[in-house]
Amino acid sequence: MKTLAFIGGGRITRIFLRAFQNKSMTFNRIYVYDINQETLSMLKAEFPGTEISHNNLQECAGSDVLFLALHPRVFMDTLSALKGKIKLNTLVVSLAPKITMEKMSTALDGHKNLARMNPSASAVINQGVNPVAFNKECSATLKQDFMNVFGQLGYTPVVDEAKIEAYAVISAMGHTYFFFQLNKLKELAVGFGMDEKEAETAITEMLSGTANTLFDSGLPYNEVADLVPVRPMAEVEETIKGYYDQYLTGIFNKIKPQ
Repeated sequence: MKTLAFIGGGRITRIFLRAFQNKSMTFNRIYVYDINQETLSMLKAEFPGTEISHNNLQECAGSDVLFLALHPRVFMDTLSALKGKIKLNTLVVSLAPKITMEKMSTALDGHKNLARMNPSASAVINQGVNPVAFNKECSATLKQDFMNVFGQLGYTPVVDEAKIEAYAVISAMGHTYFFFQLNKLKELAVGFGMDEKEAETAITEMLSGTANTLFDSGLPYNEVADLVPVRPMAEVEETIKGYYDQYLTGIFNKIKPQ
C-alpha cells in the first residue's frame, strides 16, 4: 500500500495525515481531492508533500487505497463519478456513516475490495478507536496489508459492518461528551491552586482509573458507585443520563442505514 488518495480534505483527512507524521509513515504518493480550494490550500500548507486537486477526481482511482471522506449527501454521486474507473485491486474505504458496502458495490459495478472505517479524533495522536469492517469478498491480502499499516493509528478492531454506526456514536463522537467537562475540571483545579501540569496529570490518571475501576474491578455498578463517599453531582445524574438517552439515540437513528 504505497499510494493513498483521499476524496475530501477536511478534518478527518488532516487527522490521518498528522497520524502518519507522528509515526514517520511514508508513502510514495498521497493525493487529496476536494472541490474547496481554500481547504486544499490549508492542507498543502500543513502537509507540503501532499498532492492536491480540486478538478481531477479521476486521479484518485488508481491509488492502492482510496479513502472516501465525504458527507453521506454527496457520497453516492461521487461513487457514480468513479464508476468503471477504479482499479480492481484498489481498496475503497468509506469513512462515512449510513452508506452500506452493498450500496457502494452496486454503485461501483460490483467492486469487491471495500471497507468501512470510523476513526476517532484521538487518532491525531495515534490513540484512536478506529473500527474497520471489510466486505466479505475483499482480498485477504489487502485486508492484512491495511491492518498492518493503519493499525498504527490506534486501536483498530475488525468489526461487523452492522456495528459501525454504534461505534460512530460511542467512540467517534464520544470525545465531545467529555472534552468540555475535562477542560472545566482543569479550570477548576487551577482555580483551587494546582498548576496546569498538575491538573492535567491528575485528571488524566483519574479518568483512566475511573474506566478501569468500573470495567475491570469485578464489582457491580452499585458497589463501584459507592466507593466514593461524596457525590457532589448526585442530584443531576438522572438528568444527565436522560440527555444521553435523548441525544445519542437520536443521532444513532439519524445515521444508521435505512
